[in-house]
Amino acid sequence: MEFIDSYPYKIREIENTFITMRDGARLAARIWLPEVAEQEPMPAIMEYIPYRKRDLTRGRDATNHAYMAGHGYVCVRVDMRGSGDSDGVLTDEYTQQEQEDGVDAINWIAKQPWCNGKVGMMGISWGGFNSLQVAAKQPEALKAIISLCSSDDLYSDNMHYMGGCLLGDNLSEATVMFAFNTLPPDPEIVGDRWRDMWFERLKGSGLWLEQWLEHQRRSEYWTTSSICEYYSDIKCPVYAIGGWADGFTNTVFRLLEHLDVPRKGLIGPWGHKYPHQGIPGPAIGFLQEALRWWDYWLKDKDNGIMDEPSLRAWLQDSVPPDTSYEERPGRWIGEPGWPSTNIAHRRHRLGPYTVDLGSQEEVGERPEDELEATEMGLRSPVSVGMFAGKWCSYAATPDLPGDQREEDGGSLVFTSRTLDEPLEIFGTPSLELELSADKPQGMVAVRLSDVAPDGKATRVTYGLLNLSHRDSDAHPEPLEPGRHYRVQVPLNGIAQNFPAGHQLRVSVSTSYWPLAWLPPEPVQVNIYPEKSALHLPVRSPREDDVSLPDFGAPECAEPLKTTSLAPSEHNWLLHRDLASKESVMEVVNDQGNFRIDDIGTEIHRSNREWYSVVDDEFTSARGETYTERVFKRDDWNVEIYTRTVLTCDSEQFHIHAQLDAYEDDYRVYSQNWERSIPRDNI
Repeated sequence: MEFIDSYPYKIREIENTFITMRDGARLAARIWLPEVAEQEPMPAIMEYIPYRKRDLTRGRDATNHAYMAGHGYVCVRVDMRGSGDSDGVLTDEYTQQEQEDGVDAINWIAKQPWCNGKVGMMGISWGGFNSLQVAAKQPEALKAIISLCSSDDLYSDNMHYMGGCLLGDNLSEATVMFAFNTLPPDPEIVGDRWRDMWFERLKGSGLWLEQWLEHQRRSEYWTTSSICEYYSDIKCPVYAIGGWADGFTNTVFRLLEHLDVPRKGLIGPWGHKYPHQGIPGPAIGFLQEALRWWDYWLKDKDNGIMDEPSLRAWLQDSVPPDTSYEERPGRWIGEPGWPSTNIAHRRHRLGPYTVDLGSQEEVGERPEDELEATEMGLRSPVSVGMFAGKWCSYAATPDLPGDQREEDGGSLVFTSRTLDEPLEIFGTPSLELELSADKPQGMVAVRLSDVAPDGKATRVTYGLLNLSHRDSDAHPEPLEPGRHYRVQVPLNGIAQNFPAGHQLRVSVSTSYWPLAWLPPEPVQVNIYPEKSALHLPVRSPREDDVSLPDFGAPECAEPLKTTSLAPSEHNWLLHRDLASKESVMEVVNDQGNFRIDDIGTEIHRSNREWYSVVDDEFTSARGETYTERVFKRDDWNVEIYTRTVLTCDSEQFHIHAQLDAYEDDYRVYSQNWERSIPRDNI
């Protein structure tokens, strides 16, 4: 990473200003602006998230927004209502109130003397979600957005549910927000009212895990803010960006296909990070690329960015399996549009333990329908999934999937012949299965792996399906035991090269814990391979790939100065007690202690998670999380601790949660929650 300290424009910072909403509430904002902007108004770029501009995102904000301001943009980083130093209480994600506030903030920005009336919006994760959602509200001043690591579908492609299966990340994300939502504003910004604001949040934010678990099927709760329900409402240009190790990458494909505005897509090898900080690498000069986008749409500079391929992606080369990569070898590829005519969708029939790469029917053909099929039974142990890694890699490695041979012992595997020549895929594979089951509830997890000549298996992509959701996420129906069903299991999008001498492997299991919650009881699924098929999006090489423009090396502004007071720790640990037959996955994400030098605030931030199961008892599944947050400065000393436990029986989920807040070592607030929520076909 190259740190830039010289720019075309000298900049100054406004540590805080308040933006008044239509109902009188005030949102706190930090601003970076070129010094000449008040005499020569310039376009503005807003980032709008709940993660505390004053401290917890201060480092990232400084490197990103100062860079953009130095190149002639006013950058406005806004704390959402109920977060950071803003008024109010945050009660859920992606609410209509949040979106209306975003519109009000854009309107305010456009009217300031330093803004020429043109505004862009950019963000990663939550900021990527609401960039799309606010764009759909069509504020007149919003001229373009960059949405990174986001989803257009809050139910089907988010951290809550996947294929109708409850994700472990649902508990993990609820825990993160449990901690964030109970933090106080900074007294140096809001003054003496900070304590009243803090107690309002402690009492009013609620237990988000409860409401997320109360909506286990697709409903208006999820669709109201899902852009996939109203693509046509977006009228401004969109740059959609993701990474193969991230959990939200499928959105890039759908936005390119369904939006009817100027749009671009970019997918790298990264996890849940801005691409100039991307891990696994190679990281790219993302801020330079963003400047090209803003210059084109906000400054009318014809720099050729819209003449380049509509979608660029990192085609990953084969690598040995590992839970952590610094770099993923590969090359950039480009497509002029999506869906691409350069992608052939091939259907390869399965056989007993085999994938027939010699069969290449077009999708829709089913010549095996007349065949008498073999029946292959499958009832996976709950241990399958312990090496799956995280649904979304946050680059807090080792959180990537390990050697798939560890998982294949509890799965049905279908392996292709050895490849005579390389095979490249780009897009979203899927597995078509004919199956039956002996219980009304069950799931399948499907993995596509690259098997090297030495037998090591690297997971390329995967997908999940709750079999009750085989036809609809909105109207799930239990299985009729013994009845045959044909189901489609979509896998996450990917660009991957399988070298000559390697094999493709499809692995199917009936559990994938703790990435996905277990069914209410063990279930045997019978698969009929001759009536099943693997669908692959096969890409032909394009000559234009070799002449794609270079993204350049990563750049950013000078990093924030901090002082480390205690080291950080990141790890994933698997504990197996052979006497009690308990297996525990422990996730450690401790950012240690540090001081932000320019404001003098000392911070401690730590998350720990435990996911356990006993023997083969499906209702023994248990998730537990614990968070610590400490903020200290002069005579300000606050601590917040949360603990959440999620368990189940065959009929219900059970939540126990605790919140304790301290000021000057005295506990000033405590609350416990006990909730039971019926399982709804999960």
